[in-house]
Amino acid sequence: MSSPILVKGQNISLPDEATQLDVIVSWVDPERDLDASALLVTSTGHVRSDSDFVFYNQSESADASVRYLGSSSTDEGKQERLSIHLDSLPADIEKVVIAGSSDNAPLGDFGKLSLQVRDQTGSVLGEFLTADATAERALVFGEVYRRAGVWKLRAVGQGWESGLAGLATDFGVDVDDGEPEGGADDVVVVEVADSHVQATDQNGELVDVSLVDVEPTKRGVRTKKPSVKKASPPQFTLAGGEGWQTARLFSISGVGSGEEQEKRATSALIATMQAVRPFARAICAHAGAPSGPFEGYLEVQFVKGEGKVIPDGVFRVSRAGQVWTALLEVKTGTGKLQKEQLENYLDVAKRHRYETVLSLSNDIPASAGELPVQVNKTKLNKVSLRHISWSEVIHEARMLLSHGDLADSLQVWILSELVRYLTHPKSGATEFVDMGRHWVAVRDSVTAGTPRSSDVKALSVANTWASLSRHLALRMTADLGVTVKHHLPRKFNGDPQARNEYIVDQLVASGCLTATLRIPDAAGDVTVEADMRTNKIQCSTAIDAPTDGTALRRASWLLRQLKNAPADILVEAVFADASEVSCENLATVRADTKSLTSGRTSELQYFTLTSPTKMGSKRSGSAASFIGSVTDGLDAFYRDVVQPLKPWTPSAPEATTHTSDE
Repeated sequence: MSSPILVKGQNISLPDEATQLDVIVSWVDPERDLDASALLVTSTGHVRSDSDFVFYNQSESADASVRYLGSSSTDEGKQERLSIHLDSLPADIEKVVIAGSSDNAPLGDFGKLSLQVRDQTGSVLGEFLTADATAERALVFGEVYRRAGVWKLRAVGQGWESGLAGLATDFGVDVDDGEPEGGADDVVVVEVADSHVQATDQNGELVDVSLVDVEPTKRGVRTKKPSVKKASPPQFTLAGGEGWQTARLFSISGVGSGEEQEKRATSALIATMQAVRPFARAICAHAGAPSGPFEGYLEVQFVKGEGKVIPDGVFRVSRAGQVWTALLEVKTGTGKLQKEQLENYLDVAKRHRYETVLSLSNDIPASAGELPVQVNKTKLNKVSLRHISWSEVIHEARMLLSHGDLADSLQVWILSELVRYLTHPKSGATEFVDMGRHWVAVRDSVTAGTPRSSDVKALSVANTWASLSRHLALRMTADLGVTVKHHLPRKFNGDPQARNEYIVDQLVASGCLTATLRIPDAAGDVTVEADMRTNKIQCSTAIDAPTDGTALRRASWLLRQLKNAPADILVEAVFADASEVSCENLATVRADTKSLTSGRTSELQYFTLTSPTKMGSKRSGSAASFIGSVTDGLDAFYRDVVQPLKPWTPSAPEATTHTSDE
């Protein structure tokens, strides 16, 4: 069942079992930054004190019931996340107001904005979409409020042109955005209590400052962000030749068994998280952790009954005197997560009052929040189960290196070395490796013309194809440094069953598995199609033709952009009269451009470029595999065809030349 889509002013009741909420504010444009915040409000309509304002400079309420989890990039764009523990909210808090703000641009420039609320199992409880903002720089998306002992969610959509400071002030927060002595980037004061100040430094870490170091008149919350200067990795310039390679921080030499592979990858990950705190925050955010100092441990032993349970790792994050804990289960290569093992970890976590069990493997859920293994839901009453793939770990690292605010060159180098290690084939952490046990049977049924929409095997393959599509998007995101999305009709978001049925219906009708990837600033979307009937992988894109000039001139314009493209790609010209479509391979068009347009009388509207390659037959592995043929075909098509393409831009209008009479 799809999640409820709320309209402005609408409210819904939250289930009794929803005790922990994951609040996600998201937007599409990866080049813009939106900041989520929350205010704990009483029946007076105001906060009790400044500590009830949770945002980037104060990432946790005093009782830790509401936490700011920071931002991350996704295959849909970017998002900011908050967590709300309903059972921990004080009795005098009537509602939690959820807001978003931007320092750099009015919210009207963001287009569509989304608020999504999930429970501790990852199920979507409600969603609010809006594109109503104009000049506002802060917006209350919604509120989680209490009525007669029942928690509810309401969509609000109210904006403030005065930004985050104005919004916070209206809810009773004492805002002080004056420049402190010593510079605005040194310390950000957020709360004065007794003889000490809770503050954050320019890296977002908590510091403890004596009152003698703080001007007494500087009280209240600072909503301004500290600025961070971006660092570059160290440059190695003394090599004696091209064959000289720098030493690896994480060696791939001698990697043997799958168990050793898992241990090395886990150790490298945790060590890097401890050295590069922003990376630790990005990974821990996937598990619902607060922002704070991170520590990681390997293979901690826990007693369960008469035996022992040994997770691969333990994540711990400290914040405001409390410690958040997650147990980590890791798989590399073709290793599969096991239901019984995860449930044992959930039992241990519940007994020790830990918050989360996080699984990490090469399994890529078809959409964010889905789990590769379903466990008994009664195990999730007090502990959440989250999943992250190795592809997403690499994605977070590369995005932080490309677009993050790493101010330490040593941290940049360490994180780069982790990426270098994880992308090596011996790490076991880099690839989507298997189409599943039903792949061959479904492929053969399509070839024989016997697939059925109700076939459970076909539904399983459809889910795997959706996961592969998301993997392709994450892979391109990491390579290109921009957020590439696997584009599906919005009605399938949050409804895996409907999505899988849609993919199977396409497969039954056409014999093809199809995925559309949306790449920012590319001339067109890229469609990847696996045709089971012809054993071909076809990558294609469409580009609008110029709107002026003859059909021949328009075709020549495209041809000039394809001078380095493979000669065997297919060029299709689509005219206003559908009966006049023409298609030739590029070699033919290069020899005679008129072959594409001759005899056509209606207007040439757009071109479709298609690159067919042979489809691998094996379900897994790298040599002659289906997955390898898809990724190799996509990489080559983007590099050789899509990347050089530029949309047509009309010429500037010509000014009329006036001559003076003499």
